[in-house]
Amino acid sequence: MSQPTKAETLQWVGDIDGHLVLIDQTKLPLQFEELECHNVEDVWQAIKRLSVRGAPAIGIAAAYGVIVGLQEGTGGSSSDFRQRLEEVAAYLASSRPTAVNLFWALDRMKRCAAQATDATVDQLRHRLLVEARAIHDEDRAMCHAIGRHGATLLEDGQGVLTHCNAGGLATAEYGTALSVFFTAQDDGKQLHVFVDETRPLLQGARLTAWELVRRGVRATLICDSMAAQVMREGRVQAVVTGADRIASNGDTANKIGTYSLAVLAEAHQIPFFIAAPSSTFDLSIASGEEIPIEERSGEEITHGFGKQTAPSDIDVYNPAFDVTPAKYIRAIITERGIIEPVDQETIAKVLG
Repeated sequence: MSQPTKAETLQWVGDIDGHLVLIDQTKLPLQFEELECHNVEDVWQAIKRLSVRGAPAIGIAAAYGVIVGLQEGTGGSSSDFRQRLEEVAAYLASSRPTAVNLFWALDRMKRCAAQATDATVDQLRHRLLVEARAIHDEDRAMCHAIGRHGATLLEDGQGVLTHCNAGGLATAEYGTALSVFFTAQDDGKQLHVFVDETRPLLQGARLTAWELVRRGVRATLICDSMAAQVMREGRVQAVVTGADRIASNGDTANKIGTYSLAVLAEAHQIPFFIAAPSSTFDLSIASGEEIPIEERSGEEITHGFGKQTAPSDIDVYNPAFDVTPAKYIRAIITERGIIEPVDQETIAKVLG
């Protein structure tokens, strides 16, 4: 199937009885396919198997997942509808544990319904769809604001390194880390982006490289293990990644391998930046020690993309995320401004 020049990661089609359409990111970059999610199970599976991924995009998908989940099994009364809402939200929350936007979006949908104490079932359904669309639209605006703030940190001609995918595929539009690059491009700056392939699922090679090539950004793909050499050779002047959850002290969970990059950047005196919306902060936890780390199937390593590359009887440890301590992060770029230094006081001040 030919790949369109412009495609939206997620789209809601129709009104309250509509459905969610999303790009199946497991098929990129060789195939462009869209999935239609007509029930909550479809959305749960899409999140679980990484057809939709990236903390902001997961949150948006979950919000729309609430809508499709409330199209059936709600009975006729408002109390039945509200009970079904709780069930749908709890089910969607079980799909993946680390990305805080998932829980943030579901909590926001529940609060929306709770505030409409006297609404009928039809009014609640319309109100919730408006809320889901608002979450979608707000994320698009947040991505552009992150890009505007972050682009000021990069100079024309610099080399920058990024990890995993924090682009338009992970959000409503433009992305978080990639928004910094795209906005710099819009401002006339020429960057050279080095892309970690991001083992074991190769989100950098499959997704970030795909986005950068389509945008005409100069990009070079490297293996994860090459990052230190690229830094040592002076090819990189900054590292910018996204985030899946940020604790109140600035400790940040992101795709496995991010912590390694932060340590390497510190060793080579290269600034390490995180780009993330305010919704990615979890101010209820004091540090990264409290962030749950998802562990995925060992077959992602031993049988990557269907090809066995390890002995059948080998034990495998496959954490999907790691936590970068705040001390290694030069600044966090948010839609509300740049958090520097990265500590609890500055986070609270910028986020309000």
